[in-house]
Amino acid sequence: MTTLIEPPTRKPVAGINSLELEITGKCQLTCTHCLSESSPQASHGMMTPADWHAVITAAAALGIRTIQLIGGEPTVHPHWREFTELGLSLGLHVEIYSNLFHVAPDWWDVFTREGVTLGTSYYSDDPAEHDKITGREGSYVRTRCHIREAVNRGVTIRAGIVDILPGQRVAEARTELESMGVQHINTDRVRAVGRAALPGAKPTLDEMCGRCTRGRAAILPNGDLAGCVLSRDFPAGNVRETSLADLLGGTAWAELSASVPTPRAACTPDDSGDCDPANTEACDPAY
Repeated sequence: MTTLIEPPTRKPVAGINSLELEITGKCQLTCTHCLSESSPQASHGMMTPADWHAVITAAAALGIRTIQLIGGEPTVHPHWREFTELGLSLGLHVEIYSNLFHVAPDWWDVFTREGVTLGTSYYSDDPAEHDKITGREGSYVRTRCHIREAVNRGVTIRAGIVDILPGQRVAEARTELESMGVQHINTDRVRAVGRAALPGAKPTLDEMCGRCTRGRAAILPNGDLAGCVLSRDFPAGNVRETSLADLLGGTAWAELSASVPTPRAACTPDDSGDCDPANTEACDPAY
């Protein structure tokens, strides 16, 4: 069983405990509700491996306890294991948020490392319904198979179910996950961001769960700093131009934080990690 290592003891700057690193826009799937509108044709963005190294190192120095590798699908980035190793070497907890569509045999050695956990999304116990949402035939079977393998190997894994389609088999999906041994499961409504946004609709922070900037932050593939990956339309500077420490201590970040509505309910999941299944420590400090 993987366990979390001791986090840095320094008090985090701006109260940020968790940093989402959206290392790529590429993904094997084309989910109907994807907040980043990722696809096989998307790119890794403008952040270089050296840029990501600098951000991870800065996060540890700032007292941030958790980094989450997210996308797109983070495991399609050629340096994702390198980023994971760096985070672990700096005493960080690393969560890999994957669709688990493809898992190479040697990746299990990474997923079972102490300090590493997995997050994933699951949509239905009906293969056709699940595949309709992901846009990729066979995704249900492959994701389910890899979830079972993760549980069998003792990997700490959490899953989120996003309610997207009318009559979607959300309750049945939860039951199936529980039957496979997944213990950390949450559900959420779809958020009007990315592909789920109405055509021509102006982005609004009202669609957020209220946790953006409160214990968490995100770096996007172009280097933008956001309150979370869902609030990508409201950047507070760019780490390719300004240090992470200066951004989190700056006016733009303070103004963004002040503009985020107060949380209306407990933190709930989003497909790409706004809350669960990312379920970072800012969301669930007891875990």
